[in-house]
Amino acid sequence: MDLPLISRPPAAPPPARRRVLARRVRLLVAATITYNVIEAVVAITAGTLASSTALIGFGLDSVIEVSSAAAVAWQFAGRDPESREKVALRIIAFSFFALAAYVTVESVRALVGGAEAEHSSIGLVLAALSLAIMPVLSYAQRRAGRELGSRSAVADSKQTLLCTYLSAVLLVGLGVNSLFGWSWADPIAALVIAAVAVKEGREAWRGDACCAVPLNASRTDATAGEPGAGGVDACGCRPGCSCCAAEAT
Repeated sequence: MDLPLISRPPAAPPPARRRVLARRVRLLVAATITYNVIEAVVAITAGTLASSTALIGFGLDSVIEVSSAAAVAWQFAGRDPESREKVALRIIAFSFFALAAYVTVESVRALVGGAEAEHSSIGLVLAALSLAIMPVLSYAQRRAGRELGSRSAVADSKQTLLCTYLSAVLLVGLGVNSLFGWSWADPIAALVIAAVAVKEGREAWRGDACCAVPLNASRTDATAGEPGAGGVDACGCRPGCSCCAAEAT
């Protein structure tokens, strides 16, 4: 009778690989900061011209995204990034909470006040570009952060992914408003995004970046997909995480 295959959890990356991953995270963070600075300037300017709360809010979200990415850049600029991780996570968590608070206030204000924004072609193009670019940056940083075992890098990648959701909300909101005049669609969807931001902020505050767990040789062998020592499975994921399945696709 064939015995079930036992997989060994991968060892922590060797020093040379860790340097490569840390450099990759720095480059991805720099790209995120550069894009978001441009995005913020364009969105806030276009939003002001069109009297669009959604566009202005999207631009301010880009400013918050810059602060989150800057926190990770600061962490990896030091000789010992791990020693700065807790502070970086706190900054990222505050960024999520600030984003959630702003989106909630502005959404309620838009719903109660019934403010109507004008059509903005620039806003539609910007939202479409962000919807295409942000998932790529988020995925690349998340993979590097997981392999490196950096919770802050993974948390920042979630911030970038949240920006993707906001891009979709903005695109739908501006599009629906332009086509049908349904001004309530954008603030309603934005409230859902605010709830997601609170959840991600809480996880960043606790350091729960799901699969961003440093893989080390101290773990005992485990059958793939089943919990091993410390409740961590062979892929380095805690219970309730589906990172292994996601990475396999």
